[in-house]
Amino acid sequence: MTKTNGKLKMICSMAMLTAVAIVCDIFLRIPNIGGFLTYEPKDVILVIGAFIFGPLAGLIMSLVVCLVEMVTISTTGFIGLIMNFLASAVFIGVSSVIYHRNKKMSRAIIGLIAGSISMMIIMLLWNYIMTPIYMGVPRQAVLDMFLPLLIPFNALKAGLNTALALFLYKGVVTALRKSGLVAEREGYMNENKKSNTIILIIVSAVIVVTLLLVLLIFAGII
Repeated sequence: MTKTNGKLKMICSMAMLTAVAIVCDIFLRIPNIGGFLTYEPKDVILVIGAFIFGPLAGLIMSLVVCLVEMVTISTTGFIGLIMNFLASAVFIGVSSVIYHRNKKMSRAIIGLIAGSISMMIIMLLWNYIMTPIYMGVPRQAVLDMFLPLLIPFNALKAGLNTALALFLYKGVVTALRKSGLVAEREGYMNENKKSNTIILIIVSAVIVVTLLLVLLIFAGII
């Protein structure tokens, strides 16, 4: 594979993952959580892309998805763009930087947990800054939302994204390899024991179902 062909295949793969993330953003969202929060699984696809192609690629894909969301389905305009990109960028950036230092399953898990915690902290701070501007409420009202709404929501979002990313990663990478868009070793999680991977997938699936049900209850859908 020439260097030019490799870059072209990388761009094609990034474009495909970005398109999938946009579809997830538009069609798989859970709106009106707590009245104004929305969960969408776009970050799951984007962090997998960042694991495969690196943190910078993940941030570029995230920016494109957030821009498309702003000009299509978003009702929050530029403020929504800032909040969406910050949440995605912190989660994806921290997770992929830690993972790319040593591409092992354990590093992926550590990275996703660190990314989740970082995202939760940053979003609490930025909700404190931006929500009063967007909703026209005093900052004390935002502080009053922290425990009953914002902290549980961001924890559920982070946990669900982490579990989904671990559950879907192998399938996404395998599909890209079979299509010839990703090299055999690219994005490879070094895990020698297949049993460990199977257990991880099963545990991730259980966590996904559990957190999704909680999120749907939180949103008043079930």
